Amino acid sequence: MLEDQELWNSLCEIAGSDNVRRQEPMKKHTTFRIGGPADYFVVPHSREEIRQAIEVCRSFKVPCYILGNGSNLLVGDKGYRGVVIQIYKNFCSLEIQGEEIHVEAGALLGTTAKKAMKASLAGLEFASGIPGTVGGAVAMNAGAYGGEMKDVLKEIAVLTEDGRFLTIPREELDLGYRTSIVSKKGYIVLDAVLSLKKGNREEIEAKMEELKSRRVEKQPLEYPSAGSTFKRPEGYFAGKLIMDAGLRGFSVGGAMVSEKHCGFVINRGDATAKDVRDLMDAVSRKVREQFGVELEPEVKMLGEFE
Repeated sequence: MLEDQELWNSLCEIAGSDNVRRQEPMKKHTTFRIGGPADYFVVPHSREEIRQAIEVCRSFKVPCYILGNGSNLLVGDKGYRGVVIQIYKNFCSLEIQGEEIHVEAGALLGTTAKKAMKASLAGLEFASGIPGTVGGAVAMNAGAYGGEMKDVLKEIAVLTEDGRFLTIPREELDLGYRTSIVSKKGYIVLDAVLSLKKGNREEIEAKMEELKSRRVEKQPLEYPSAGSTFKRPEGYFAGKLIMDAGLRGFSVGGAMVSEKHCGFVINRGDATAKDVRDLMDAVSRKVREQFGVELEPEVKMLGEFE
């Protein structure tokens, strides 16, 4: 456990003592509802506070991790030895300007899609059920049901690794399947401009309801999970490979391959991070042995597992 009063004081000076915590359980901040404590947990309010918090971590030679709402993350049972900086509820303003949405990185993607619908703006319907923040969605070019962030992005503002604020147009984002220049260069997304089109509100809402029904029918939304556990291998679907390997309902401890959708690993209520990782390893091994296909995790791993 990292204990440094000077580091604590510096973080409190930046974000305010009400927004800095010690030994914060990460299971409270991931959709898996799994994870041990982070030594320090900071919730900044502005891009300048984010920049300063990262600078402090570097000056103290302490690792830091940028967190949204933890929808694609598995934190180890022993937690994280460092500082978690959460860009979420304190950093989520949204403004509609004509056919554009200017939104901070901490806004939930689903909330943003709902506000677009209410303004009769079409193009973001695919995102209505994605649980992540705008920042996370941009970084991994999140997508569903035939739509991706690259279809709606105009530009983003980021914080670079050397502490500069930079605006990047969509054409320079190198957006691919679950990747972007953001993840490749270690940028931190601060806000985004989405370019949509005027549409019929009732039609937009109907499309969102249709996609919601499909999700409820096909995905295990009643259990904590991190969404799709593995990336889609080229030429295959991860869920089908796992199902064809006979792993529907396969479990390790409290973690289980969903019987509803084999692409999801779920927490049945008492799963540990070790349960999830051991299950993922076993699934990957079985699929590789049977089909010669390597499954790459879509879920990110953070912290100490053993």
